[in-house]
Amino acid sequence: MTVRTLWLAAACAFVMACGGGTENTATPPATKSPAAAAEAHTEADANTVRIEEGMLRDLRITVDEVESRQGGEQITLLGELEVDQRAYAEVGVPVQARVTRLLVNAGQTVRRGQTLAELTSPELGQARAEYLSAEARVKLADAALERKRGLAAEKIVPLREVQEAESQAAEARAALRTARAAIGAFGVEPPSSDTPEATASSFVLRSPVSGSVIERRAVVGQMLDPSTPAFRVGNLSTLWLTVHAFERDAVRIQNGTAARIVFPALPGQDFAGKVTVAGQHVESESRTVPIRIDVENMSGVLRPGMSATAVLPVGGTGAPILTVPVAAVQRVRNEWCVFLPKGEGAFEIRRIGRGRDLAGEVEVLSGLRGGEQIVVDGAFLLKAQAEKGQAGHDEH
Repeated sequence: MTVRTLWLAAACAFVMACGGGTENTATPPATKSPAAAAEAHTEADANTVRIEEGMLRDLRITVDEVESRQGGEQITLLGELEVDQRAYAEVGVPVQARVTRLLVNAGQTVRRGQTLAELTSPELGQARAEYLSAEARVKLADAALERKRGLAAEKIVPLREVQEAESQAAEARAALRTARAAIGAFGVEPPSSDTPEATASSFVLRSPVSGSVIERRAVVGQMLDPSTPAFRVGNLSTLWLTVHAFERDAVRIQNGTAARIVFPALPGQDFAGKVTVAGQHVESESRTVPIRIDVENMSGVLRPGMSATAVLPVGGTGAPILTVPVAAVQRVRNEWCVFLPKGEGAFEIRRIGRGRDLAGEVEVLSGLRGGEQIVVDGAFLLKAQAEKGQAGHDEH
């Protein structure tokens, strides 16, 4: 074989190889690399907290809706609940008396006129005896007066004796009225007959209002004093919240203004109230004006003495704003977040823009829509679980 032949064979083989490669080679379809897929999955997991079913029951998670409301100027005032004094009474004894029997306990519901306790007092026995004596003197004086008038008509006695008898009868009736008033102070009726029971020293205490027994200080055998109430009874279906506003704010608060009230003891719960009395004087020490708000307590969860925060509008209505309970907002990975339930133990971590603090609520500037469900109670525990999961991921 010559050199020319060898060169031609090599050239043909080269051309065939190039043509075959061009004809059979195709660009493979674009696919996401394993690294990119893993990164997307990791990002989804980073924005989700998953809780096992058993742990989920222990967390006692509660949810609430994102609220949309008018965002005009508001003021936040602190105060304390007290009883509605229009339906409240402190029940005590008119004189020193010993408790012989108790018929109600603290927390029990009573009606007006219901017996609270039975007592005994020597002074009542003495007052009853004095009443019976005064009643007898009146009868005697009236009989003497009638006799004198009959004798005077027959010219047997002078008119002077008739006038003396009239005076004695008037004095007897005055003494009877005094004795009746003394018995009435015990809350009992005057005796109607001269029997051993008519001069008994026992009497009862009755409730002057319907409501609940807020406090019972009396015990069996105790000697009660008139200066100390034995029972405190009140209707707790409506309570008074007294707050104090600075002068510049008080002049803009009107009777009938609706108030939103929150209690530290009841996180996540809002109560409605209405201003019923805007004080007419400025307290000299604090330079504040007392404001009274009526709060409905139909559920019975509120108690006199509980501290509260009231939010009152004092300006225009303003543009609508979104708010969530302050307990729902948590700091996760140096960002303000809330947790949205997604079912089957999954919770989305949603970043939000935090605005003003509004007395138990937080204004949301971005990241949420009105009506969305968010976690309130249990949000802090979800935050801890999220940080725990993030720490485990960083270790890997």
